[in-house]
Amino acid sequence: MARNTVLVIGGGATGAGVARDLALRGVDVTLVDRGGLGSGASGTSHGLLHSGARYAEADAVGAEECIAENEIVRDIAGECIRDTGGLFVSLAEDDADYFERKYDACEEIGIPVERLDATTAQERVPGLADDVARAMEVPDGVVYPSRLVAANAADARDHGATIHPHAPVESITVADERVTGVRLGGNVDDTVEPDYVVNAAGAWAGSVGEMLGVGVEMQPTRGVMVSLDYEGLGPVLNRCRDPDDGDIVVPHESEAVVGTTSVRVDDPDDYEQERWEVEVSIEECAEMLPALADADPIREWWGVRPLYAPDEASRNARGISRGFFRLDHADDGVGNAASIVGGKLTTYRQMAAATADLVCEKLGVDAECETADRRLPGADDPRTLDRFVREFDGQGPTDEDVVAAE
Repeated sequence: MARNTVLVIGGGATGAGVARDLALRGVDVTLVDRGGLGSGASGTSHGLLHSGARYAEADAVGAEECIAENEIVRDIAGECIRDTGGLFVSLAEDDADYFERKYDACEEIGIPVERLDATTAQERVPGLADDVARAMEVPDGVVYPSRLVAANAADARDHGATIHPHAPVESITVADERVTGVRLGGNVDDTVEPDYVVNAAGAWAGSVGEMLGVGVEMQPTRGVMVSLDYEGLGPVLNRCRDPDDGDIVVPHESEAVVGTTSVRVDDPDDYEQERWEVEVSIEECAEMLPALADADPIREWWGVRPLYAPDEASRNARGISRGFFRLDHADDGVGNAASIVGGKLTTYRQMAAATADLVCEKLGVDAECETADRRLPGADDPRTLDRFVREFDGQGPTDEDVVAAE
């Protein structure tokens, strides 16, 4: 039987980030995913690098996390991101007081923000709706998640980690309040005996929790993204209103990704994909940028958000996560396991650092996090990044138009 110090289950941005963080601290780590890396929420997201402005008036802590990590990701990720900037656009029908609350909250939190009148906003974004009343500029951007996940995995591998895509967890053995074995199928087909297990399985974290014999209550929601043929859009566009269906437009080089919806699902592997979600996403986003209504659809996909049920139950705000949650399962009778749930793609590195801190504390490893100050491998070379994506079978639909197939 193989033996690994730490087994990380889930190869999305957070899991790959945990593997990288631990490997840089000198920990022996294995990362597994049941599919290619990033095949869950990371690779099916809308690819927005949040400034925090979306959450500013409703969740100051979450917004502070976003702007801090936004700046770090810009420093370390290179061609894994696109620095577009973003606009929050308020139409004539939208609540002016809501706009002011968001603007004031951004200033208080420290999110760089600038007011734009309608004329200036329309000059900034040709084709913007005639009934724009006001706008604010914030440092949103675009993430290419396939590249980001693969670069994190490559750095982990370069520092001694073992990476196994297509290695589903089939069972977990717990004895005397410790994980003693994890059966891996697929490309591994072996049982490993980790000293510690990190559950970073996103929307599937509840299923891994069941194997561990602990409760990890997830409330996943599905959302659609539609990529339209639209060249020349500069910044990310956000509708400046209470979060609702169809209020984000994310620019790619020759496409615009519109979305999204938020519908609860019981099973992240088996859920409806309704046409109304596609239609409403296009219609609502076209209120900001009317030409989108007639743009040719290129592809559409659904993603499932890994929302933590206790957090969702505590509030009513649609689609606004307060942040991430690190669950130490020693509190549940399994002393060598933890789960990391919730959060956002933008804050993946912070989530990974918090998890790695806990693991190192448990294992007696005295090493500090280095991920905020170390540039990702291949960050300046798209061809190298895309080679990493192919190596880890990490291509997702979000950045399919950007990442080179060969």
